[in-house]
Amino acid sequence: MTALRLTAPVALPCDPGCSVLRDAVVDVDAEGRIAWVGPRAEAPASDAPVRNLPGLLMPGLVNTHCHTPMTMLRGMGGDLPLLRWLQDVMWPAEGRLTAEDVHAGMVSGCIELLRTGCTTSVEMYFFTDAVIDAVRTVGSRAVVTPGIIAVPGWDRLGSWEDMRDDVSARIDADGLRSGPGERIELGYGPHAAYTLPPEALASVGEHARERGALVHIHVAESAEEDLAQRAAYGSVPAMLDGLGVLGGRVLAAHGVQLSDADIATLAGRGAAVAHCPGSNAKLAAGIARVVDMRRAGVRLGLGTDGPASGDDLDLWHQARLAGLLARVSSGDAAALTAAELLVLATRDGAAAIGRDDLGALEPGRWADVVHVALDDPAFVAPEDDAQLLSNLVWAGGARLVRDVWVAGEQVLDAGEPTRMDRVAAQEAVRAVAARLRRG
Repeated sequence: MTALRLTAPVALPCDPGCSVLRDAVVDVDAEGRIAWVGPRAEAPASDAPVRNLPGLLMPGLVNTHCHTPMTMLRGMGGDLPLLRWLQDVMWPAEGRLTAEDVHAGMVSGCIELLRTGCTTSVEMYFFTDAVIDAVRTVGSRAVVTPGIIAVPGWDRLGSWEDMRDDVSARIDADGLRSGPGERIELGYGPHAAYTLPPEALASVGEHARERGALVHIHVAESAEEDLAQRAAYGSVPAMLDGLGVLGGRVLAAHGVQLSDADIATLAGRGAAVAHCPGSNAKLAAGIARVVDMRRAGVRLGLGTDGPASGDDLDLWHQARLAGLLARVSSGDAAALTAAELLVLATRDGAAAIGRDDLGALEPGRWADVVHVALDDPAFVAPEDDAQLLSNLVWAGGARLVRDVWVAGEQVLDAGEPTRMDRVAAQEAVRAVAARLRRG
């Protein structure tokens, strides 16, 4: 049964060919999944309520690597390289956060993500209950991979075994996905090869494989971080492969410092990479070899990284940076086209995290739908398919997002969240930030 019919002059299903539908209809069923997509002239009969929208409809963006609760840490240590930023600024500040702080940061961040058209984020953080409750409160969607780490100071949250076992117990009790519209998926977030002993990485990988869960881990983000692991194993991907970690669902965040052999290993094992060009550039970590990874068959998604390193949560900005850096580094002005970048931010991101129920407007997928305005100078020839895609990616983006639905429920209306007071959420984050500054 159709519960809602959305119509618009344009729909971008984000199929592999990035087709453009004109005078489009998107039907949503009572469960919150897409029932039908196509031109109005071919639409099935329906007595469902109709929302006639101007502009275009497209699937929600998929942010494949984020630490969204860090909204209250935005801008701290902003001119430091990765390891100094982590050890001297971030970790001491995070050591003073409470579960309530994390909840406030996640609520505000989820709202920020929705306002950019991002409906799904892959989160690595701590205080798992606070993160999950915030997502459910705002109505967005997240793959929650609680952080697992073993470095001085973090033992206040327990051992790495405790962290691993907490995730396993949650999955065993509630399953991988839960909540209305399956808005929450659980996975494992082993921080990195340089913050966990080899036996921890192997054990987490085993727990994840037994449960079909995602392993979300920082891999080869900068040249300095993994020196001991590279000396012992040749590279971080080689280490992970030797430990059996790459045998299941694996999402490698960043993947900047990869050799040809590393890329071949990731491709051969079916591992995916979350490409975070903005964070990588800001921390002077380098430029990921996106063109080479795509050519080798490595699955890729886009990520903003956390708002303390990114610093925004705008995946459109990351898409543009990904295209620009790929072109500059390869010398090819067509290295990543507008259509390819749009698919990278949607369908490919969903595929990278093993979710064929997200990232596209196709029957059976969750109705995570974004309404984008076209009445803007960014669009000079919206009637031309190629020009429309080019203008949307290179000149439009987040500021044109008007409405968002997740699992068929409208959670953003005219740029404002439907479940929360955006200003109050923002003030809560500023209160936490002020307390952290006071010491």
